[in-house]
Parts: sequence; structure tokens; C-alpha cells
Amino acid sequence: MKKLFSILLLFSANIYAAELLIFGGYNHDVYLGCLTCSEYNSESICNGYGTYGNEYSGEGMFNEFAGYGNEYSSMSPWNEYSSSEEVPVLVDRDGGFYGYFTINEYRYNAVNFAGEMNSWFDQYNGDIEQVRVRLCNYFGFSG
Repeated sequence: MKKLFSILLLFSANIYAAELLIFGGYNHDVYLGCLTCSEYNSESICNGYGTYGNEYSGEGMFNEFAGYGNEYSSMSPWNEYSSSEEVPVLVDRDGGFYGYFTINEYRYNAVNFAGEMNSWFDQYNGDIEQVRVRLCNYFGFSG
């Protein structure tokens, strides 16, 4: 158990050190925001007033009526069954791959916190705005 905690702590330290970006689309060429940027950064998903964290924006993942926010869309991270190649990915600025940004915790190469996101999604009855805030808190930002 202690070894597992050490490994998780090491991964957490590495993930916080890098700016992690989210890209969707078939070729992952659709920018969906920065996960680990300050909540004051306009590109941060933790900025509820910014383009990518705003629940009313059509360009992010938190508008339930937009493509990436719709839980029934195959390209949405909120579709717990999707194995589409269009599901967003999490990468750093150098292109390092951190996994598919999805609540499908059984998907091959899902981010290591997919299970937590899935639990939050269930806990908040699919309210992705509340999931966004919880995700931001998980990474040490207010949402």
C-alpha cells in the first residue's frame, strides 16, 4: 500500500509540473483547453468564465448541448461507453501522451483519474459543471 501511494504521489507531482492540454477530434486537432493552467488563465478549463471552462461555450467540454459536452456523443469524455478515437486526449506541450480524457475507466490508455471522474459524474447525476469544479479542485484549482 505504501509503495502504491508513493507511485501515485510521484505521478501526481509530474502531472502538476507540466501544462496539460486537452485535444479532441479524429486527429486530436481540436483544442479543448488547459487542465493544469491557473484558473485565471483564459484557456483553463478551471476558468468558469473562459472559453473552455464555461458551461455555455460551444468550444469546450462542459456545455451539455455541445458535441464534446453531450454525454451521448461518441466524442464526448462524458460518454462512459465510448471507445471512439475522437474522445479527447490529455497531452503536455511537448506532445507527451497522458491518456484519453474520459470517464470510461475501462478504456485502454484512459487517464489515471478516469475512475474518479466517473464517480463524480455519477455523484452529481451527470451535471458536468459540478464535475468540472470537482476536477479543478482535484488538481488544486478552484473552479
